[in-house]
Amino acid sequence: MTLTAMTATQAAEFRAAGTDLSERRRSGVSSGPLIDISAAPDMIGMHWGTDGSLRLGAFTTIAAIAADARLAAAYPGIAASAQGLATPQVRHLATLGGNLAQRSRCWYYRNPHIACLKKGGPDCPARSGNHLYHVAFDLGPCVAPHPSTMAAALLAYDAKVTTDRRSSLTIGDLLGDGSNGAADNALQPGEIIKSVTLPSPLQDERALYKRAISRTRAEWPLVEVCARALVKDGTFQFIRLASGGIAPVPLRLAAAEAALQGKAAFASAIAEAAQQASSGAKPLPMTGYKLDLLTGVVQDLLERLAR
Repeated sequence: MTLTAMTATQAAEFRAAGTDLSERRRSGVSSGPLIDISAAPDMIGMHWGTDGSLRLGAFTTIAAIAADARLAAAYPGIAASAQGLATPQVRHLATLGGNLAQRSRCWYYRNPHIACLKKGGPDCPARSGNHLYHVAFDLGPCVAPHPSTMAAALLAYDAKVTTDRRSSLTIGDLLGDGSNGAADNALQPGEIIKSVTLPSPLQDERALYKRAISRTRAEWPLVEVCARALVKDGTFQFIRLASGGIAPVPLRLAAAEAALQGKAAFASAIAEAAQQASSGAKPLPMTGYKLDLLTGVVQDLLERLAR
């Protein structure tokens, strides 16, 4: 039987480091066959292009991304996002591909005794249940936020993803638009992420990452933002804001970007852009607080970038 046929007919899952999969196996949420995969030479490490672009193998660990000085100089938002993710122990095992393809953190999904959309159930129990940590931008039937910190950072950098079947996928292509409540990504059965390519950074651009969390360490973000900016002659000549923790997929904060593009880096303009970060939000009864967090995180990042 081919790999594609096996994964399609028996719901097999790939296992690399297994940082998320192991937890799902222990709880009984995941119980199908496993396919252990190892890194081919083109699926691990960092490969720099002559134009300053960077291709990251999907098996590259989060710790390696967080610690690489050349990457941090070129893509500080990527490095900072990796540094803030999980714990040192997890970062040393977790891979970039695994982080992008990980499954929902929703407590209803993680409970083996509760049916939900992502397990073939009829609806999303979080919508009418406890959704305190869930979305503030209600985009689809499932209200669990996407768990990948690296996806939000890569969205800010216009990264492209290559799988064993497709190339030049945007983060939106890979993860969808949130309208499919039954899936955490748009990977086909048996399809593997091979690499992620970052375009060359802008000269003199700046970037920062910040997350709002409910405890000091080892916590999933309530709201996280990766911000890039090019500030010249006191003006925002380029701005990118991408957020996680607020929607079923990472989101570009387009209204906030538009409010600041070409504007002088004054406190009033930054405050207005931060208010626009929640444009289009549709919070659930218990998640309105996330909009205040989002506004605060965006304003703090923009003020620091302007300095």
